[in-house]
Amino acid sequence: MKIINKTSEAFMYSYLNATSPTGFEAEGQKVWLEYMKPFVDETHLDDYGTAYAVINPGQPYKVVIEAHADEIAWFVNYISDDGYINVIRNGGSDHIIAPSKRVNIHTSKGIVKGVFGWPAIHVRKGKDLNMSPKIENIFIDVGAKDKKEVEKMGVHVGCVITFDDELTKLNNRYYAGKALDNKMGGFCIAEVARLLKKNKKKLPYSLYIVNAVQEEIGLRGAEMIANRIKPNVAIVTDVTHDTSTPLMKIKEQGDLKGGEGPVLTYAPAVHNKLLQLVIKAAEKNKIPFQRSAASRSTGTDTDAFAYSNQGVPSVLISLPLKYMHTTVEMAHQEDIENVTLLIYYALLSIKKNHNFKYF
Repeated sequence: MKIINKTSEAFMYSYLNATSPTGFEAEGQKVWLEYMKPFVDETHLDDYGTAYAVINPGQPYKVVIEAHADEIAWFVNYISDDGYINVIRNGGSDHIIAPSKRVNIHTSKGIVKGVFGWPAIHVRKGKDLNMSPKIENIFIDVGAKDKKEVEKMGVHVGCVITFDDELTKLNNRYYAGKALDNKMGGFCIAEVARLLKKNKKKLPYSLYIVNAVQEEIGLRGAEMIANRIKPNVAIVTDVTHDTSTPLMKIKEQGDLKGGEGPVLTYAPAVHNKLLQLVIKAAEKNKIPFQRSAASRSTGTDTDAFAYSNQGVPSVLISLPLKYMHTTVEMAHQEDIENVTLLIYYALLSIKKNHNFKYF
């Protein structure tokens, strides 16, 4: 079933191009909530910015579908006397890819444009020939003559910095850009809401569609919202590594490939009976899927939901992603649509007051 149409794709571009750095997710959350309104009964926002919508509110049994809204970024950490800016990470930003990237520095006066500078290859000689980027030696240039001019622009320690990049499509098949981790998951759960409305499905429980903040620094938004909603079940979607690209180690990372379906993870936090429900939904509706394993934690919001409120049956449905935590993350259109469909059909398989106890 084709999911992405012209309207939903326009939302995808608008949402993924809106900035949502960890702790500063509001711009993207506004776009997401506005799109959700026609498909749901209620929309809400918690104090730290997690956005959520409710279908069929007021029921005693509550099911969550969840993605995280935040993207990796940087903070201004130091401004030198001659006007260059040193940074620290906001989330798991990769210093290796920084040199030569354009950036937006977010200030109270608006966006200040800058670039991550790097010494030219001509001047890197001897021991500096193979100089590699480190958090200690990368820096931003905003074209200022000194520190005073930088500060006059509105830039100060603590300003958040994002890469200046936008979503594109390659070969009419892969979406590529920054923040697919995990705003593409936010797109998928929004599309689930649209499908439920379009197909006039009545659920025997309250469905909470949650777009959580601050996953990239420790699953914090999910931790807060799980305690607020107190769900009975949680279906979480995030990204995982497409290991089919060069330089990946499939014996360590698993054998996973874009275009071959959502990835279902086996892990202690993943509830076995809920996972089997999802697998049966995939098989019944002919949705391809792949499998992976996590030895301790999944490293996703699944863990936050699973171990909240004395234990919540939780499952993880992942989107294979190339080049994670870069500005050219890539996801296959069919995988995006199949993640959406799998969540949709899993929801239709959950009965009123569904009992997930093992025995």
